[in-house]
Amino acid sequence: MRQVTRAIVLWCPDWPVIAARQRLELPADVPLALVEKGMVFACSSHARADGVTRGLRVREAQSRCPELEVVLYDPVLDARAFEPVLTAIEEITPGVQAVRPGTCVLRARGPARYYGGEEAAAAELLRCLEGLEDVTGLALDDVRVGIADGPFAAEQAARSTGAAPSMGMAQTAPRVRVVPPGGSPAFLAPLPVAQLGLTELTPLLRRLGLRTLGDLARLDRLDVRERFGERGEHAHDLASGMDGAAVVPRTPPKMLDRAIEFEPPLDRVDQVTFAFRGTAEQFVAGLTKAGLVCTSLRIEVTDERGRLSERSWQHPRLFSASDVVDRVRWQLQGAGSIDSGLASPIAKVAVAPEAVDDIGHHEDGLWGGGADERIHHGLTRVQGMLGHDAVVTATIGGGRALSDRQVLVPWGDRPVGVARSDRPWPGSLPAPAPSTVFEVPRPVAVLSASGEPVEVTDRGDVTAPIVSFSPTGAARDARPVDSWAGPWPVRERWWDATLARAMHRFQLVDADGTAWLLALTGAAWFAEARYD
Repeated sequence: MRQVTRAIVLWCPDWPVIAARQRLELPADVPLALVEKGMVFACSSHARADGVTRGLRVREAQSRCPELEVVLYDPVLDARAFEPVLTAIEEITPGVQAVRPGTCVLRARGPARYYGGEEAAAAELLRCLEGLEDVTGLALDDVRVGIADGPFAAEQAARSTGAAPSMGMAQTAPRVRVVPPGGSPAFLAPLPVAQLGLTELTPLLRRLGLRTLGDLARLDRLDVRERFGERGEHAHDLASGMDGAAVVPRTPPKMLDRAIEFEPPLDRVDQVTFAFRGTAEQFVAGLTKAGLVCTSLRIEVTDERGRLSERSWQHPRLFSASDVVDRVRWQLQGAGSIDSGLASPIAKVAVAPEAVDDIGHHEDGLWGGGADERIHHGLTRVQGMLGHDAVVTATIGGGRALSDRQVLVPWGDRPVGVARSDRPWPGSLPAPAPSTVFEVPRPVAVLSASGEPVEVTDRGDVTAPIVSFSPTGAARDARPVDSWAGPWPVRERWWDATLARAMHRFQLVDADGTAWLLALTGAAWFAEARYD
């Protein structure tokens, strides 16, 4: 007989929406949808009331709810916002395991013995989270608790709160459901097989007539394993209430973040950075003591009005104390120069690591760091004197236009929001690429034998053969054309009137033997690049 752990699961419905609403400071009655890859990932109850559901395309969701607030889903924000919830639970009972942002599980035995029963433990957990708003501003008005044999059954019990009690399930409070020991199989039996969360296996089970967990549990376990393999055996265990998954308590993260408050608030950039230097040294010293280095950090600046400015910063190697101070200064310089006043005095500056690495991976070699380290220190020094955007590195992004693929990134930052070059780009220029790409396309003239500009018809045909070409756009500079090829049509974002772009590309070799990449937009000719 497999050992099954008695578990308590806390579930926060619509957690991604709660986290995003807190971050954006949106009112509770605003319909909100979080979007990922053009589809609705999560939505608020007000949005669902207007017919918005998970999996809808953005346009369809907006047509159903015109006042819908659409926000990109941020999994990092999702996880970071759940951290105070886990910390609050650990203050009253140890051993919490995060299943996913918005859902966590604990062993039921310890809290039940300490608080005098499983129902009492659940009530204490709810009371703890209800007081979280006073500390963090995070309002958790609808936390659900499920208690059962195994984490899977406990989570289903938490998700079933608000419905009529099923057989073998007790409702002790509107937000708490307790499945008695040994009652998990009967509780799970009427639930649909979709509750297993196995997207590839669920359609097959339905086609075989296995529509509920009870239907699957009644099959022989060995037969299920022979037919569906290990995934099927695991699904059978879950449906039978024999979830053997252990509850593995998380290791509470070390407090590596640092903050400093100013009383009275400071209204000059140089004052803030000078006062923050000691905090930056404490931040780096704390990382070193933990055997870590920081390669990405988050800086939060709060002014006296309570407005928060938050930004993430990356480093090509690791952050030193002076690097952290530089990032604070650069973030503040958006509101004023180093020796000027700020729009609003600063009351608090906080820094927290977002990505850390073992310090042993960044130790200097036996003979020093070499040329790469000297280059890094030199560029960092110039950047510190001239500003964050003064030193940039070039990288190649994705896109159909050559000018779109040239991306300049501040030294130390990773490309963020840049189209990936390894994705397919239908209509993009094949290799070899031109050696000279014009930052601003140059107006040129492409002429027929009669001296008239050549155009492209709606059917994609040129109105006349190309005979001459002027790299300056003036007819007096026209020169004969040896050969040409095209047109190749490119249409982008035709569904968006503000971002739509349409053009026809040509390759052309003039009498001097110089090859050009040309683009015809409407009736205007431009040179995108030159093959030197």
